[in-house]
Amino acid sequence: MIPFLDAGEITRLLSPEEAVAVVEAALRGGLDPAAGVARSTVPLPAGELLLMPAWSAAHAGVKLAAVAPGNPALGLPRINAVYVLFDGTTLLPVALFDGTALTTLRTPAVSVAAVRAALGPGPLRVVVFGAGPQGTGHVATLAAVAELSTVDVVVRSPDAVDRAAPVAAGGPPARVLRAGSVEVPEALRAADVVVCATTARTPLFDSALLAERAVVLAVGSHEPDAREVDAAFCRRATVVVEDVATALRECGDVVLAIGEGALSPDRLVPMRDVVRGTATLSGGPLLFKGSGMAWQDLVVAEAVLARST
Repeated sequence: MIPFLDAGEITRLLSPEEAVAVVEAALRGGLDPAAGVARSTVPLPAGELLLMPAWSAAHAGVKLAAVAPGNPALGLPRINAVYVLFDGTTLLPVALFDGTALTTLRTPAVSVAAVRAALGPGPLRVVVFGAGPQGTGHVATLAAVAELSTVDVVVRSPDAVDRAAPVAAGGPPARVLRAGSVEVPEALRAADVVVCATTARTPLFDSALLAERAVVLAVGSHEPDAREVDAAFCRRATVVVEDVATALRECGDVVLAIGEGALSPDRLVPMRDVVRGTATLSGGPLLFKGSGMAWQDLVVAEAVLARST
């Protein structure tokens, strides 16, 4: 029987800090994100199906993710996924994974790996837009590599937020702020790190509020016409991406800023260069824009599987 690693097993076998180390090790070991295959999208009546294949010397794997925009109104997750890992030689399936849990672990690991050199040890003041798994996951991963002094969670419906989630994730007690309230600009002015993990299609805040040291992690979209961060921030920040070609194809924060003349493709810094030390981050503001790539699921799934045997 093919083993199935559920969310509990994935969380038990690989910590957020270990997931960051796995991503960094893969990039330092020669993995080139630009060599991967682009995500495929299949339109469905209720949403879309995403196919994300990748391979290494040891394995091939594919994530199947179903995006159902109508699910939140039904009290169901917007994204559901499974991950299948195959032996690299025989192509026999060797393991199945809860793809949603795998994504929740690897996405913040990638974000933190991309900007860790700019974070410092803390204490960090963190503002998170979005209270879903990715918002909480980023708090957990940031808390694993640095001390957090404050966590402010910005949402449209504060009463629906689990205030204990950031604490359980390893962060300090969270202050939950209603989007548009007077406390949000104050929090942004003081923020060291801002996490954008929403389904927004237009900028979440005025980036003029952010200090020159601010680090922004934008991971909510993989669509070229949606963005969470305004063009003005792209103009003044160092912009780190998973892969330049992927960013120009999928990352609206980047694509729209380029279209508005606030950013040029030659300013995009691949995270591989940052992790390997061939690109140096300046002391000014920093934006990491990630859309999620198949190699990330593969390297983290391989690490989880290795721990399970």
